[in-house]
Amino acid sequence: MLVLRRRAGESFFIGDDIEIEVLAITSQGAKIGIRAPRETVILRKELRLTQQQNEAAAQSLDKKDFARALEKLRV
Repeated sequence: MLVLRRRAGESFFIGDDIEIEVLAITSQGAKIGIRAPRETVILRKELRLTQQQNEAAAQSLDKKDFARALEKLRV
């Protein structure tokens, strides 16, 4: 893991096209800004974990259970 120290108003780059800027630092945490191409997906870690858990749960669903759930929704 690379650890950097930045003050408010300072920034750094990831690759050629992603810039991370420290906007403000308070006692509650740091406020950062991200400049990246629109096609770059940016997610908070907790959202990524939830997404992965949902995908794993969906893959473990038996096709018969899925069909039954769909039938219940149609009623």
